[in-house]
Amino acid sequence: MKTKILEINPKRIDPAKIKMAAEEIKKGNLVAFPTETVYGLGADAYNVEAVAKIFKVKGRPFNDPLIVHIAEIEELHRLSKQVPAIALQLAKTFWPGPLTLVLKKSELVSDIITAGLDTVAVRMPDDNIALNLIREAQTPIVAPSANLFGRPSPTNARHVEDDLGGKIEMVIDGGKTRVGVESTVLDVTVKPVRVLRAGGVSVEQLLKVAGKVKICKELESGFRSPGRLNSHYSPQARLILVEEKGDVQVEEVRRLASKYKAQEFKVGIMAKEENQNKYNGFEVKVIGKGTELEICAANLFAILRSFDKEAFEIIIAEGLEEHDLGLAIMERLRKASAPK
Repeated sequence: MKTKILEINPKRIDPAKIKMAAEEIKKGNLVAFPTETVYGLGADAYNVEAVAKIFKVKGRPFNDPLIVHIAEIEELHRLSKQVPAIALQLAKTFWPGPLTLVLKKSELVSDIITAGLDTVAVRMPDDNIALNLIREAQTPIVAPSANLFGRPSPTNARHVEDDLGGKIEMVIDGGKTRVGVESTVLDVTVKPVRVLRAGGVSVEQLLKVAGKVKICKELESGFRSPGRLNSHYSPQARLILVEEKGDVQVEEVRRLASKYKAQEFKVGIMAKEENQNKYNGFEVKVIGKGTELEICAANLFAILRSFDKEAFEIIIAEGLEEHDLGLAIMERLRKASAPK
């Protein structure tokens, strides 16, 4: 199969190109497209055979539920049989945007999407291409990240081609994604609402609307959210996360990098901008300033993929502060560093 690459400028949407992509969705084919978070691998949410292709192409386990993307809030009432007031309040505040709501599913939602659970995860992406595609296809679109399962998520079309080229019908190239980490997943079927996955909307932002928010730390046997498996977002290189702070962190990064370099491994360091000059003699990639978490999030997956492109064997990563987007970044780095 030859994958068609369709370039679309998100600031000047070409309706003819959107229609071409929507026709692929209607035919039951897979289309990768940009969102504000990462690139998604899209299929018609009401076409079970098309949804099944996503699991096959990605190598994704069937116990990992998918997120349904919509373009109108009203669609929530078709996908869920029970939409609490807090869900509508959150949707009106954060949609379109990087927040996924977990609700009780309706009979229209197939079990393959929800991994057999009685809940469905729904969001409205904040991206012109994605919203136009959903509207033109005239159906909700399920879309996990457009990569091989377990790998760092794709934040540009080249990342998608690297993983899925020749396996899917079309990739819409809409440039680099803005947020760079996936959506926050929030369970609104419980009180207080519960964060199942940290992401593009911070806990601090959620607290202003929901009043009280529980953060789910433990893995559960029935995953209500994607991205909850122990090892995830992993580069091919071994990633070692150093969570110490300040000078102690720098010393530990140096110690580990020296240790593995002496063993003749190709070692790279992912560092904050303020520390990059403290690792002379080592290959360093800068994620951003430690205080600029939005920039760090936008750069995270692209840097991990670039280490792999250059055949690094060991990545030593500096940890970041766990507030705002830092919580999402650290969640992903911990999973990327987990044993494969």
